[in-house]
Amino acid sequence: MTTSLYDLTVPVFGRALDALSGVLIKGEAFAVEKGFEPAVLLGSRLAPDMAPLTAQVQRVTDSIKGVLTRVGGIENVVFEDNEISFTELQARIAKAKALLATIPRDALDGKEEAEVSFQTPNRTLTFTGRSYVLTFALPNIYFHVTMAYAILRHNGVPVGKLDYLGAA
Repeated sequence: MTTSLYDLTVPVFGRALDALSGVLIKGEAFAVEKGFEPAVLLGSRLAPDMAPLTAQVQRVTDSIKGVLTRVGGIENVVFEDNEISFTELQARIAKAKALLATIPRDALDGKEEAEVSFQTPNRTLTFTGRSYVLTFALPNIYFHVTMAYAILRHNGVPVGKLDYLGAA
């Protein structure tokens, strides 16, 4: 039995976005409870040369849109990278979820062998639809979800494995 690209992406991305939203809710609540500006968490990073929490959320949604445009052929919807609050990050996640809800199965199913090619700063990457989803997009999305979780956890936000898994 073959698993469809739709099944490997749209519901999986939705769950990742739900988990991301959940840890952000806990992050904002933690800042309020402890009496510090939520912006402290939004600008936090695990290392000086690492992107902050806001950028991690932006990369998750951008990577999801990348699959939908590169494999699904839908027109790219621009999300400005200008969020400065938890509310704005939640709105960005909601926009990504709304976009997922518009994707029909046939936009992705049957595209397993379609060529996906794009330019990075260093070189052009070329995949099949299946290999792009499985070896690039999914790991990249979960990397950024993990970094958002780790930034919050590192700053004392009481999140755990079940939050990351979207099962809390």
